[in-house]
Amino acid sequence: MARTTTRGRGSGSSTRHTMTAAARAAARRAERGHREPGPATADEAPLTGRTVLVEAPGDGWDDPPEPSPEAFEEDDAPQEQGGRRRRRLFTAVMGVLLVAGLVAVAVLGWQYREGRRADDARGEALAAARKAAPVVLSYDYQHLDRDFARARGHLTGTFRDEYRKTTATVVAPTAEKYHGVVKATVATASVVSASPDKVTVLLFVNQVTRSTQVSGSRVDLNRVRMTVTRTSKGWKVSAVDAL
Repeated sequence: MARTTTRGRGSGSSTRHTMTAAARAAARRAERGHREPGPATADEAPLTGRTVLVEAPGDGWDDPPEPSPEAFEEDDAPQEQGGRRRRRLFTAVMGVLLVAGLVAVAVLGWQYREGRRADDARGEALAAARKAAPVVLSYDYQHLDRDFARARGHLTGTFRDEYRKTTATVVAPTAEKYHGVVKATVATASVVSASPDKVTVLLFVNQVTRSTQVSGSRVDLNRVRMTVTRTSKGWKVSAVDAL
C-alpha cells in the first residue's frame, strides 16, 4: 500500500504523522484479517471487558501503540486488593460473631445449671427447715442439755454460737425456774427465696407452752423466717427470725 503524505507548513507535519500511523494500523488489521483461522495463542487471545485510555504525545504517533496485557493486570490490581480487604473484614466479623455466640452459649448453660441447682435446693432446704424447726424451737426443763445439744446439730455458723449463748444464759435459767416445757410443730412452710447454696423459708409454727406461770397450756401461733445454708454436712440453719 502506498504511503499517503501531505505537504505543508506548521500543522502539516503533525497531520502527516497521524495519517501515516492510521495507514499502518489499517494495514496490520487487514493482514490479521487474512490469516487462516486456527487456535489462538496466548499472545493472540483477545482482551475484552476493559477500556484502557492512553494519552498520545504532543506530536502524535508514527505507529499507534496497542494495549498490553500488563495494562489490564494493573487495572485489576486495585479490585483484587479491595476483594482481599473485604474477605479479611468478613473473616474478622465472623470470628467476633463466633466468639460472641460461644460466650452466649456458655452463659446460658451456666444459668440453666444454676437454675436447676436452685430448684433442687428449694426442695432440700424446705425439708431440712421443716425437720429442724421443731427441734430448735422446743425444749423441756427436765432435760435441757440434751434438747439444746440436739438443736445445735441443726445449726451452723455464727448462729450456732449465738444459740448456745442464749440458751445457756436466758432460756435454761427461766425454764428451770418455772418448769417450762415448749413443744413446737410446723403447720405449713414455703420457700421465700432460693439460690443453689442458701434458701430462706417462711414457717407457720404452733408452740404449746406449759409452766408454773400459766394454768394449763398456752398455744402460740408464730411466724418464723428461717435461713438454711448448704454445708459439707448437709443443709443447716444459719438464722432464725420471729416475725
